[in-house]
Amino acid sequence: MIPEATLVLALIIVFCADFALHKSERKNFTLGVLTGALLLCQLVPCFIAEPVEAFGGIYVATPIANVMKVILTAGTFIVVVMSQAWLETTKRYAGEYYMLLLSTLLGMYMMLSSGSFLMFFLGLEMASVPLACMVALDKKKKESAEAAAKYILIATFSSGVMLFGISFIYAATGSLYFDNVAEVITAKPLSIIGMVFFFSGLGFKISLVPFHFWTADTYQGAPTPVTGYLSVVSKGAATLTLAIILTKVFGSMIHYWQPMLWIVIMLTITVGNLMAIRQTELKRFMAFSSISQAGYIMLAVIGADPATSQTALTFYVLVYVVANMSVFSVISAVEHKAGAGTQMSAYNGLYQTNPKLAFIMTIALFSLAGIPPFAGMFSKFFVFMAGVQGQDAHPFWPYFVVFVALVNTVVSLYYYLLIVKAMYIKPEDHPLPAFAHGKAINASLTICTVGIVLFGICSCIYQWIANAAGM
Repeated sequence: MIPEATLVLALIIVFCADFALHKSERKNFTLGVLTGALLLCQLVPCFIAEPVEAFGGIYVATPIANVMKVILTAGTFIVVVMSQAWLETTKRYAGEYYMLLLSTLLGMYMMLSSGSFLMFFLGLEMASVPLACMVALDKKKKESAEAAAKYILIATFSSGVMLFGISFIYAATGSLYFDNVAEVITAKPLSIIGMVFFFSGLGFKISLVPFHFWTADTYQGAPTPVTGYLSVVSKGAATLTLAIILTKVFGSMIHYWQPMLWIVIMLTITVGNLMAIRQTELKRFMAFSSISQAGYIMLAVIGADPATSQTALTFYVLVYVVANMSVFSVISAVEHKAGAGTQMSAYNGLYQTNPKLAFIMTIALFSLAGIPPFAGMFSKFFVFMAGVQGQDAHPFWPYFVVFVALVNTVVSLYYYLLIVKAMYIKPEDHPLPAFAHGKAINASLTICTVGIVLFGICSCIYQWIANAAGM
């Protein structure tokens, strides 16, 4: 448990530093540098962690889980960097914000390394409760309080549904350990109901349709860095954990959960894309984009080969982190550095005065849409291939689901191009004036843009993930 132990140590260091820097004028900056440095140091134990079980199997460290921990830690580092623009405007909350950020990351670590439903549920709650506090952190905005109220209510309800499902699974099998449940579970009505309730509860966390109604309001009301964190980092942990549990624990019931997943994936991608077209507020726009992307991520899970599915899913999350965080870095710069808000109309004619920012935004949007030669095209290709691989029992439906996803890729290109059109083509007599983005925003944009370009070219990264998934 070295990754978890070192993260707890980092949390204690930030907690003590918050007290020590109480009257410092550069407190926000110093805490940001400290938290970022600790997260970079945190990458080392995640890389070197060995496959092991602890506490009788309730904690299980696997290579693919360690890879995802690396990705989530890197994504959290980008969030810390881009958060500087927002924290400069608030002049407060830095200590609380960074402690909550590390706390929710610790919960995601525990989720990924869970070996029983009990540990998984505790990890999920450790991740969810600090997230609700982060959503409500901007107390001067009523939208932030409303977003937090909706998030915590939905999170409470989904946790209750999931716990209800876990109790059914325990009643049917007599155990909460993943290995023990997998050995004895059969397709009895109690097991099926438990599996459906469990999937429904986690579907709320991932924003799968029809469990997505909280997403747009919460994303719009939360501070922009928190919205970015919600859209990528928390989603990555939940999707991989769901994929592992479905294949490892409910593998013998694949004929029941696979058709359910086909329907949910098609609804999620389609509804997310169609609703995104209607949005004029950029954070709501990215919320429905995030819903659609969740469908693409889960597309890998329907494949018959667990190793290929987990590899494609993890690589998709990696590419999604850099592309989505690039978009949110631009939104944060326009909102907090230029004071322009988050309406899409604020981006009209952005290329005239801020060409570099418009160009980086275009690259990120093209990657999200799956346009070559950016990394998003490769990530979509891999999840499509994983979705249809080894489907001998059901040769038609997996291909049909992938076909629906391909058609929706064209739809997603249309609504992503709406932002590009606003920046480059839409006339604007008084576009946003040229403004300095700040070193922190420039750093996050540089990291994300390099990732968008290189992750699709450097095959060693995909091979590293594939090796971990095959172990």
